[in-house]
Amino acid sequence: MSTSPPRARHRSLTPAAIATLFERLAALDPEPRTELLYASDFQLLVAVVLSAQSTDVGVNKVTRVLFAHAPTPAAMLALGETELARRIGSLGLFRIKARNVIALCRLLLERHDGAVPRTREALQALPGVGRKTANVVLNVAFGEPTIAVDTHIFRVANRTGLAPGRDVNAVEAGLLARVPAAFRQHAHHWLILHGRYVCKARAPDCGQCVLRDLCLWKDKTGVATQ
Repeated sequence: MSTSPPRARHRSLTPAAIATLFERLAALDPEPRTELLYASDFQLLVAVVLSAQSTDVGVNKVTRVLFAHAPTPAAMLALGETELARRIGSLGLFRIKARNVIALCRLLLERHDGAVPRTREALQALPGVGRKTANVVLNVAFGEPTIAVDTHIFRVANRTGLAPGRDVNAVEAGLLARVPAAFRQHAHHWLILHGRYVCKARAPDCGQCVLRDLCLWKDKTGVATQ
């Protein structure tokens, strides 16, 4: 990610402030869940691959129909790349995504008996699966305390001072080092939902933000300058 982070990158929240931040997010949503729709580990994997540069709403609209026709790796492979591309044509990069999904289905069947692997290395060896996608699958499907840094989490981590960093890898490392163990399992979802609905890129709702008194971002809106 080449976008420079907001100005809070040189300031960091204290451990006490970080604990308070997650206590408040947890109080609002004790058991956060992904907004992607799926009924199996395989469907989750495909949905996350399809979500690159697409909204969860858009992905869900496609997968509601897609998974009814092709719920397993074998069924998806039988669908074929051309037909899959047609079915996901409303999504960005749909041709590349179709190629990757068909290729990963083939590898799941050939190398993993059709099951989604439980290790980062095996997941990232699948076409279309990078570190972020692997982190989501490991967290949601297998309950590992990983944190997948997308644009929302990157923004929130830098704006607030939670884990400032110039790229997604630096932010991920910072979050893993600073998020208290008790909150690490759900941190990914709390932060992504906060970035999606409150700490938005163009119109952040700072006036209604439960973290506004903790946040180090100088450009907060709807609150008195600190």
